[in-house]
Amino acid sequence: MHRMPRAINHPALQPLKSHFADTRFLVGEFRDMVTVVVPREAIVRLCTFLRDDPTLRYDMLAELNGVDYLHYPGAQHRFGINYGLTSIPNNNRLWLKVFLDPTRDTSPGNDVRDEEAVEKGDPGLMLDSVCGIWPGAEWMEREVYDMFGVVFVGHPDLRRVLTWNGFGSYPLRKDYPLRGVGERENYKIVTREGA
Repeated sequence: MHRMPRAINHPALQPLKSHFADTRFLVGEFRDMVTVVVPREAIVRLCTFLRDDPTLRYDMLAELNGVDYLHYPGAQHRFGINYGLTSIPNNNRLWLKVFLDPTRDTSPGNDVRDEEAVEKGDPGLMLDSVCGIWPGAEWMEREVYDMFGVVFVGHPDLRRVLTWNGFGSYPLRKDYPLRGVGERENYKIVTREGA
């Protein structure tokens, strides 16, 4: 049986097309969840519009995560940053995705120190922070920075949240070795007696 492709309907699509007429969006749907692929430079303007538009009111950032598409079949970009938005008044959800491509080698040992990430980090992995729109993004952006090395420009306190400052790499990148790079072997064990 052959099915005809159906149009994707979502209450945010027409307002986005109207308000951002000069921006090209890609739209996809999977299991009734609609995702809008957003150009990196438009993420803050677009999120502000989605939050402030009186008919849309996406007042909650429910999720922010990263994906590494290295060796993923058919992938055209290396990293994807996903934003799960919820409009509590309208009981509606929308996903946004921004694709990023590094300009430098991403394997362990080729990264700058955490203190220099904003000034000297890979320009291909810089993305404007949405903390000014949804303050709840603070820890989620820190986690994506810590695990993938995406630098959220304008973040109020961009530090690692799961590993330590100076860790030296980003463990959820696909080119990070499964056994690590010696963290466990070189980690000082603290006993109860020695603490």
